[in-house]
Amino acid sequence: MPDTSQSQSSKIAKNQSNEDLSLSNGVGASNVLDALDVAAERLSIVRYVFLVQIEDGIASASQRSSLEYADAVLMGWPDGDNRDVVTPENSETIDKINKNLQKMESNIAEFSKFERTSLIDNMSEVLVEITECVANIRGVFQPDFALPTFEEIKRVVQDEWNEEMGNINPDKANVASSVIDEVKADDAADAANA
Repeated sequence: MPDTSQSQSSKIAKNQSNEDLSLSNGVGASNVLDALDVAAERLSIVRYVFLVQIEDGIASASQRSSLEYADAVLMGWPDGDNRDVVTPENSETIDKINKNLQKMESNIAEFSKFERTSLIDNMSEVLVEITECVANIRGVFQPDFALPTFEEIKRVVQDEWNEEMGNINPDKANVASSVIDEVKADDAADAANA
């Protein structure tokens, strides 16, 4: 029987490929393009885990925003040999990539902890931080590719959320409660007349 006590993201983290594990010490000039692939793969996994966590309920605007932000950063992800991908060669740029990789991995560990305790809102906040790290990495490799900020995504999603909530007809939503109130009133009247 499989061990169900372990979180999904923890299992995924333990099953990383050897290539991913080799990046635990960062990248250098010889394997810097690996960071591009690893960042996308890690964000895709975390995004999926988050989606599974929120799919049974109605996601809040902030939860939707974090998911949409991850989607926007991953959209049209380039291959390392893509024409518009710049291969960084100076040590400062490679250090920036490594710092974002380390922060991303640290945030993924925190995300896993929140997943185990089913703290969805905390997972949502950390997903944004993970996505920002990945966006920073992508920005190094594709400096001319315009990525939206979380605030831009959040503003659009909040507007959509407000519109959706405004479309709910409160009169229809409260029909059941008004019927219950009428039945209680009728029962009270019958009891008073008896």
